[in-house]
Amino acid sequence: MDSTERTDHMIALMKRLAPDEGYTLTALPDVRLLRSNRPLPSTPVLYEPGIVIVCQGRKRGYWADQVYLYDAQHYLAVSVPVPFTMETDASVDQPLLAIYLTIDFTVLAKLTLELDELVQPIDAKPVGMVSTPIDEVLSQTVLRLLEAMSSPVECRLLAPPIVREIYYRVLTGEQGPSMRAALASRGPFGQIAKAVRRIHAHFGDRLSVEQLAAEVGMSVPTFHAHFRAVTHSSPMQYLKSVRLHQARLLMLRHRQTAAAACFEVGYESPSQFSREFKRLFGRSPGQEVARLKASFAMPRPPGEQVWVASH
Repeated sequence: MDSTERTDHMIALMKRLAPDEGYTLTALPDVRLLRSNRPLPSTPVLYEPGIVIVCQGRKRGYWADQVYLYDAQHYLAVSVPVPFTMETDASVDQPLLAIYLTIDFTVLAKLTLELDELVQPIDAKPVGMVSTPIDEVLSQTVLRLLEAMSSPVECRLLAPPIVREIYYRVLTGEQGPSMRAALASRGPFGQIAKAVRRIHAHFGDRLSVEQLAAEVGMSVPTFHAHFRAVTHSSPMQYLKSVRLHQARLLMLRHRQTAAAACFEVGYESPSQFSREFKRLFGRSPGQEVARLKASFAMPRPPGEQVWVASH
């Protein structure tokens, strides 16, 4: 099977597995599918660690001064949640078809340890997000995953090892050393990754820069500098972004009012919440939720959390 035939087969499988617009959950808790029949303009997003493989269509992520392309020739891998802006190219005739894999850190840590025992790690700078060309071997692996997912029995028995193989292909691919360095959680990058995990786990609490810096053993100025180097954001801007994205999910998925979501994510002033929400998303909370409901089928809670109700 040549590359064109393989791509056509992948698209056909994806269309059957994800017949409806929006997210489709699968029997694998860390794998979900996305179908989008229309373009999506620039939208603020915040992905959790994971891998996005696009079979058809195109996404572009804008982070700091870089553009991250993920399409049929490139996948996106996120090791640390970073806020960025994303846009989608899609149409009814050529819908966006993508696979989202949440990183299972238990599986990944074991795989990384085994790799380190067999192959000397290459010294590389850790990065929070990479866009990497999909080589033929990874493409073949993705096709086998889709074929296995087409059968309920094979999905449960054969697909999990294939997901592990995808992890392997990413960790040993072109930018694998940078991903392995990031996931090793060593040095300043690892300390900031720990602070980021703390923010995501306790975004509704009262968190201060002093508290976060102390927890990772850094002075406040050093913490500020390293946090910005990893996330291209200040700690408090990052916390605000997480809170606002989470509030949007609460309003969309759980039909909470803006006031209820505001307090649940840690805001004390509804007026401040509304101002900052509109500053980030360009619309009031009510307008943004209405836009998302009109644009896409409401996503259901996935195995991989994507801190945005749209795609």
